[in-house]
Amino acid sequence: MLLRDLVAQYGPLLVFANVLAAAIGLPVPAMPTLVLFGAMSAMHPAMIGSQLVTVVALSVLGALIGDTVWYLAGRRFGGTTLKTICRLSLSRDSCVKKTERFFGRYGVRVLAVARFIPGLSLVSVPMAGAFGTRYRTFVGYDALGAALWTIVGLVIGVMFYRQIDWLFAGAGQLGRVALLVAVAVLAVYAAVRWMRRRALIRQLASARVGVDELDAMLRDTSAPVVLDVRSPEHRKLDPFTIPGAQFADERQIGDIVARYPFSQKFVVYCSCPNEFTAALMAKRLLDAGFTDALALRGGLDAWRDTGRQLTSLVEDMPAANDPVAGLHKPA
Repeated sequence: MLLRDLVAQYGPLLVFANVLAAAIGLPVPAMPTLVLFGAMSAMHPAMIGSQLVTVVALSVLGALIGDTVWYLAGRRFGGTTLKTICRLSLSRDSCVKKTERFFGRYGVRVLAVARFIPGLSLVSVPMAGAFGTRYRTFVGYDALGAALWTIVGLVIGVMFYRQIDWLFAGAGQLGRVALLVAVAVLAVYAAVRWMRRRALIRQLASARVGVDELDAMLRDTSAPVVLDVRSPEHRKLDPFTIPGAQFADERQIGDIVARYPFSQKFVVYCSCPNEFTAALMAKRLLDAGFTDALALRGGLDAWRDTGRQLTSLVEDMPAANDPVAGLHKPA
């Protein structure tokens, strides 16, 4: 098998390159390489086992180099970097929102476990930069997380080296068939994820309102309630809101049901790709019994791009680790 031969021949350098590429964001998962190296170190302790410490050090170094690139990008460009990363994800409509909540709850400490949660590491690293985390603190937690992740991968390989050797022996007999099957499985998985996401977006696409329409609606006597469903962490990065908007959490529909009659109109906005969170919130409002709930097409960025007025939240910004309970009016 090609990967097995590469590990045997290049060992630590391959791990370094693989981890660095994964940290930068290339679609080359590094955990299989670590597991395989651990298995081969158990099978060949004299030749490969002696390189384990070197592998851990190079893996951490590769992770730090790649993560530093994203940390500096987050520090320099803030939320723009997060949106760029989300466009690389199969779950890009929700990955930033989930990571913001993790980061808001645990702070930079999340980096110690981020690599164990798919998608969390790539977003939490630039988020640490965007929130102004000191580089020394960032390096400490990021290095700890990379070391733990590397050691876990190696230990798994050592523990299950017999099973891994059996799998590679069987795959070696199948030759190209095994490779084609693996590629086909990955392709089907990616295609299913993409199709499910597109289907959900199409389902939510009709419930939209444009910026000009919202502006006209707000001037009417029966103006809608505008809901800002960005996370507190995102509002800290972009401390502006549409005038009169109220903060809401799409997980707490009950608070809105208790506060408003079902005849109340709503316009919901966020700052995520495809207005996914806002559209999902609008759908949940309709499912709860409200008769009129729409997502703002383009979100806050679209409102800002037209030069319309924004309300600053700088003077009364909620803490990043405060839970959002119910609805809150911006200052």
